[in-house]
Amino acid sequence: MKLNFTNKQFKPDIVWNYWAATTVLIVGALGGLDYWYEVLVAVNIFQVIHFALREKSLTTFPVELRITYLALLLLSQAPYMIWVLWIQLIGTTAMVIFNYCFLARCLALTPWRKTEKYSVDLIKRTFLTAPVDGSVLDELPVGAN
Repeated sequence: MKLNFTNKQFKPDIVWNYWAATTVLIVGALGGLDYWYEVLVAVNIFQVIHFALREKSLTTFPVELRITYLALLLLSQAPYMIWVLWIQLIGTTAMVIFNYCFLARCLALTPWRKTEKYSVDLIKRTFLTAPVDGSVLDELPVGAN
């Protein structure tokens, strides 16, 4: 049996591999496996560095997304904040399986990223648009301003 790597449903690439590894590492960390959380943080630090070098900037959307994810990962270790790691597990699993990144959509609504005034229509389009290949910023439908 030959795998069809051109199928959009199964497209392993570096981005998918990072998020798939992250998902597995979160499961291990939540399961209490020794050093899995440390490896999880290391993989995500490496991912931030990799994308910062690739994008040649710390302010591009892919790098901003990864820095935010890493910050949430670190926040999850504060007292009573383990629930953040559970939310990240749900979100990262959705990214790996469905190519839907809730965090990217939240960041698309930040004041420095949005391209139109806040509205119910903007919120609906941001969160209810089908999963996209690439950056959600490039694929969100534009509404009437």
